[in-house]
Amino acid sequence: MSEHEFAVWAPTPDLVRLDVNGTVHAMTRHDDGWWRTTLDVAPDVRYGFLLDDDPTVLPDPRSPRQPDGVHARSQLWDPAAATWTDEAWSGRSIEGAVIYELHIGTFTAEGTFDAAIDKLDHLMALGVDFVELMPVNAFSGTYGWGYDGVLWWAVHEPYGGPDGLVRFIDACHTRGLGVLIDAVFNHLGPSGNYLPRYGPYLSSASNPWGEGINIADADSDEVRNLIIGCALRWMRDFHADGLRLDAVHALVDTTAIHILEEMSTETDALSAQVGRALSLIAETDRNDPRFITPRADGGLGMTAQWDDDIHHALHTAVSGERQGYYHDFGSMKTLADTLQHGYFHAGTYSSFRHRRHGKPLDTSKIPGYRLLAYTCTHDQIGNRAIGDRPSAYLDGGQLAVSAALALLTPFTAMLFMGEEWAASTPFQFFSSHPEPELAEATRKGRKAEFASHGWDADDIPDPQDVATFERSKLEWAEVGSGEHAAMFELYRDLIALRKREPDLADFWLDHLAVEFDEDARWIVLRRGGLDIACNLGENAVAVPVTGEVLLAWGDPEIGADSTVLQAHSFAVLRR
Repeated sequence: MSEHEFAVWAPTPDLVRLDVNGTVHAMTRHDDGWWRTTLDVAPDVRYGFLLDDDPTVLPDPRSPRQPDGVHARSQLWDPAAATWTDEAWSGRSIEGAVIYELHIGTFTAEGTFDAAIDKLDHLMALGVDFVELMPVNAFSGTYGWGYDGVLWWAVHEPYGGPDGLVRFIDACHTRGLGVLIDAVFNHLGPSGNYLPRYGPYLSSASNPWGEGINIADADSDEVRNLIIGCALRWMRDFHADGLRLDAVHALVDTTAIHILEEMSTETDALSAQVGRALSLIAETDRNDPRFITPRADGGLGMTAQWDDDIHHALHTAVSGERQGYYHDFGSMKTLADTLQHGYFHAGTYSSFRHRRHGKPLDTSKIPGYRLLAYTCTHDQIGNRAIGDRPSAYLDGGQLAVSAALALLTPFTAMLFMGEEWAASTPFQFFSSHPEPELAEATRKGRKAEFASHGWDADDIPDPQDVATFERSKLEWAEVGSGEHAAMFELYRDLIALRKREPDLADFWLDHLAVEFDEDARWIVLRRGGLDIACNLGENAVAVPVTGEVLLAWGDPEIGADSTVLQAHSFAVLRR
């Protein structure tokens, strides 16, 4: 037993009481809206709060653990009692690194942190630098993508809870792998969100996923503290090396100091305190350089951002798809412009949005490593109607060219789990809402969304069907077989080349030269003394480059003045 202060910010109810293992205790209200009491309790005691005369025990908004799900009592968990062996880990920035995004629930058959540890040697052989975990905060149900979290401070218990996350990050650090955690602060899930009962946590604004978070209206200071405190907790208590911040454009902040700027400031202070680099990666569709501009230069100070323009330009050029937001992309010129300037839409008209979009990036001041390049993400796969990966509709050469363009350009690179061996399994949208009405609404909404785009509703997987979740698990037996093994070898070699060649460590987009032929469908990236020549077309072409071949897919024919590339192939040459 030890003394512990229980505290909760709850300005809305007139009475708040503490329930500890079924015993009710009085709490004292303070002028700032906080209720507090101190008790001698066991270090793993279960507790919750009673609001006014409602007999329902509610979990702690800052719950450290939810062993019985998001509707049940919270449990104390002391980070100081965790066992760490990563004292030698000095950390590193994500700038220019190779990041590997994964979903704990489908990364392995078991879907746990401990099972994921057993696959870390695979990532070491691949050569990646960071693991980026899709959200691991507590959400309703047993499985899901994690973006419907409602208790941001707690770790999803079916994955292994807080102790499992400690073991996973510790194992990563002992192998030299950094860890990033996907954090969602722009909305709350529909099941288990009790925050409005406590106080004005939500705003009058909304976004595509639900009600907005109150970060700028009256009484928003404590809501901001909840968010920033949670962000720092992942990096301080769980030793994470940074965060991926979900859809930050949905954080509506009209205050003079944007919450991202405040989070960046606090993260830098924590970095100095713990003595290792900490990174913040923003997901934003704004194409606004302010997000990745340093605070000293008037920006918000994010380390980097996801760049969907790079994905769209690359994907459409290789695949030929033009539907939806792909409409403005697809030409070789679009690909070249995007690779040279970071954004394609930079004050230009977007036919998808029916308006001008974006702002030019000053490539003389902002290096390419502040942008993430990728051929796949959970969104770009999972938000397709049937969750099919590029490996389901592209041939090996097209996949290889895509990988080369993502990994050998002057950006921070990111892979999505299984991409490196052209996994055959889909990554579909799945959920496990326990409430029948919510489950049915999710099921109908998913079908209606894609039916409106011309898909047969019967082809849309039922997100509530456990088979949809099971289908999305990786098949690890594929890794060493046939074409899968060849693709893994290519990815491994691309990453090794990226790290080995000094010319590929130049992340200034101003130093990148690009040549292309729109009709012949070839493109050449000139980086120092290296040429990355790619043929995206259906026919063999002669490309005006020559030299020593360092890496290739296909059988390039090197001539005195040109190199013949077969259809859907590439070659990296040293002049």
